[in-house]
Amino acid sequence: MAEPNPSPSVPGTERSLASLPGATALPRAPTAEAIDQAFRAALGKMTGGLSPTAFGAAWADWAMKLAANPARVKELQNDAFARAADNLEFASRAAAGKPLSPTDGREGGDARFAGDAWQQFPFNVLARGFENGAAWMRELPQGVPGLDPYHADLVEFTVRQWLDALSPTNFLTTNPELLELTRAEGGQNLLRGAQNLIEDMARLVQKQGPKGTEPFEPGKGTALSKGKVVLKNALIELIQYSPTTATVHAEPILVVPAWIMKYYVLDLSPKNSLVKYLTDQGHTVFMISWKNPEPSDRDFAMDDYLNLGFRAALDAVSAIVPEQKIHATGYCIGGTLTAIGAAALAREGDTRLASMTLLAAQTDFSEPGELALFINPSQLALLEAQMYQEGVLDSRQMGGAFQMLRPRDLIWQPMLQSYVKGNREPMIDLMAWNADGTRMPYKMHTEYLYRLYMDNELATGRFPVGGEPVNLKDVTAPAFIVGTETDHVAPWKSVYKIDALVGSEDFTFLLTSGGHNAGIISGAVHPKRKHRVRTRVKSERHLSAEEWCATTVPTPGSWWPTWAKWLAAHSGPHVAPPALGAPDAGFPPGADAPGEYVLAR
Repeated sequence: MAEPNPSPSVPGTERSLASLPGATALPRAPTAEAIDQAFRAALGKMTGGLSPTAFGAAWADWAMKLAANPARVKELQNDAFARAADNLEFASRAAAGKPLSPTDGREGGDARFAGDAWQQFPFNVLARGFENGAAWMRELPQGVPGLDPYHADLVEFTVRQWLDALSPTNFLTTNPELLELTRAEGGQNLLRGAQNLIEDMARLVQKQGPKGTEPFEPGKGTALSKGKVVLKNALIELIQYSPTTATVHAEPILVVPAWIMKYYVLDLSPKNSLVKYLTDQGHTVFMISWKNPEPSDRDFAMDDYLNLGFRAALDAVSAIVPEQKIHATGYCIGGTLTAIGAAALAREGDTRLASMTLLAAQTDFSEPGELALFINPSQLALLEAQMYQEGVLDSRQMGGAFQMLRPRDLIWQPMLQSYVKGNREPMIDLMAWNADGTRMPYKMHTEYLYRLYMDNELATGRFPVGGEPVNLKDVTAPAFIVGTETDHVAPWKSVYKIDALVGSEDFTFLLTSGGHNAGIISGAVHPKRKHRVRTRVKSERHLSAEEWCATTVPTPGSWWPTWAKWLAAHSGPHVAPPALGAPDAGFPPGADAPGEYVLAR
């Protein structure tokens, strides 16, 4: 069994004072580095992983650039005076006591203030004042000449956090709908909310999942597809699923899920299980189940995820289904790894891949979307120090970062629902899975953030595999790439960039409605979904993302049947299903699916 790579030096700490112009050879003592790292780790815990340096620099840049542009200052002052006057004028009309909408005289408005209760004094005045103040604050980073665009994004992000936190809808005393609910229930909602809060805090301390997740435990309410673990090593279990048809396509499918999530998002309930759908379509499906790392696994690196994960699984599939090419399918960061693996195989002349399908996976990180707010040198230095201290990055910290991208929907509304209204949101399979988080090992996640996000090494042909860089141009297998319209993790325009990177003559891009998870896990039948799809050969003109979207007609329904037809067209005749495992080749069938790794918290 391969061992994980030795611990790396911390990026940025290899440089000594002697490397600076005019400096003498005065290398920093290891104890000084350790002290600095411990301080950064402690600071990161205090700030929730957000770098005060990055945000402080952004606001300082904004303040200095604004001060150097008095015309823009004057515009903001005039707008502030105008909005203050509007507040006074609106308050004078609202004081008459007649119902008056906070959006009176305006188009649109905040949907949270649309209810009749917000038309009553003084709540309509509060809502109007908040809307005016919010609109003015959103203008702060706009139109400031010379302001760094990234700093403008950080300022806008900070403003958004403040506004979503300070909205009068979030407080009992300033929300007439909550006050009426409390009056109608005689305060019972607040009692239930307090009970919910106490219960949630206790479950958090005991490291239990949220209330209501118990029926969705893998192997009981989710991950129900039958199969066997045919390979287990220090990093993965490989599951081979039992056939559900009399014959199968000759070429098997190897699915490489993300290790930032548990694999069973692809095998949720039977109605939305991609595994079940594929086996019902006559495919032999293999699934990687990643180990949830412990602090002792801190030194697992990207090469380990490639060798113990992708390559080890590929070798097992080749032994169990010999003399057949393999459809490699990767999801999210698992798709990024699949692309890296495909490039490495191509470099070596290994032709085992029949095709490559990537689901919501980025290979060019030059425009990674809103997550770029958390990717800067000072931010990564804090995060890296925390990971170095702990050995892993906790799933709750990653989840918190995603929540801050949509705080109104993912933080404040759920808190109001549970702790003020006293109502539990009905648990569904996707919500229960989302609460079943995973950790990231220190070395791998450091490499991933620096090499891929910060330095974009994969897209520029500089990402090393086995010490030598790989190039996606070497990948010539047919490619099927899926992006989702409202993806906050892997924006579809970023996913689409692979069209200019791979050498595949047969290239298909599909854009589906929905987000990073719900868009992919749509089920075979989904009346609210639509998708666009187009195939081109490399001799045809490359289209920009905007042109591609504008000229590709949407098709109603789930994207799954479209992909199934593509897979069938790129597969050979049906054959008898292969046996589960290959004992003679060293891959005996072991534990039943879903295996053991997926159960670890």
